[in-house]
Amino acid sequence: MECHDAPRNAAFAVAPWSNLHEMALGKARQVPTMLSMQEQLLYFWLAAFWAEGAGEIVDLGCFAGGSTARLAEGAQVAGLTNGLHGFDRFTAHERAKEGLLYSNGIAPFEGEDILPIARQLLAPWRARVTLHRGEIDRMTWTGGPIEILVMDASKKAETGDRMAASFLPHLVAGRSLLVQQDLLHWSQPWVVAQMELLSAYFRPLVHVERDTVVYLCTAAPDPAALAIAETVELSDEEMFDLIKSAQARFASLGWGLTEPLEQMVLGLLANPGQRAAHRFKRP
Repeated sequence: MECHDAPRNAAFAVAPWSNLHEMALGKARQVPTMLSMQEQLLYFWLAAFWAEGAGEIVDLGCFAGGSTARLAEGAQVAGLTNGLHGFDRFTAHERAKEGLLYSNGIAPFEGEDILPIARQLLAPWRARVTLHRGEIDRMTWTGGPIEILVMDASKKAETGDRMAASFLPHLVAGRSLLVQQDLLHWSQPWVVAQMELLSAYFRPLVHVERDTVVYLCTAAPDPAALAIAETVELSDEEMFDLIKSAQARFASLGWGLTEPLEQMVLGLLANPGQRAAHRFKRP
């Protein structure tokens, strides 16, 4: 399967999404997002030009629907019939509301519930998008094969472990992509660590600024492999070794990425034993 798809996967080396104008995003441009423009174009391109309908598209941690909208617009352009699923708690504290919603034209509202806002913003793609509300790491997946899986909710090591156990076994070897949105975020070193522990099952295809790395699933990990890849009990020393391994892997691909990984090491040194991103303090 991987051989058959080799030309399609080789496209990542030339970053064709970079040639798209932001106008290609259509109505999705109106949905607030924290993604960089390159990441936005990547998400659109994945659904519009890469996906073939071999499974569902799943977006873990979609906040008010920004990433989901880019994927949905791409799927609509491509005429895909497979479903698109957005998972989140759909809550936002006042600072997040002000920084991302109000500043983008959303009228101020009381409380933390943003599910009505997400539904409103995603209305143009209502027929293809299903929203799932809850703690993602406590939810299961019963929707069949997943062709594109976006993970943007691994804010704690334990959360990342649980999400991996629930969703990664449904990827299709040689056909599915795993988009790690926070792989290079300095306060989430367990994401890099887990992908290194799963290196026999995933091959890195491309880094897209700021923090995204896209992986091809070369073999779907089973529960035993995912148990070995759990990060919550890793020592800091083990995590340092895995970050170093990732640094060598990315260097062999010509990506560099030395600086963000060094920032990750410094972050871990300044926060020994910490496994929750919101508790990390800048070194």
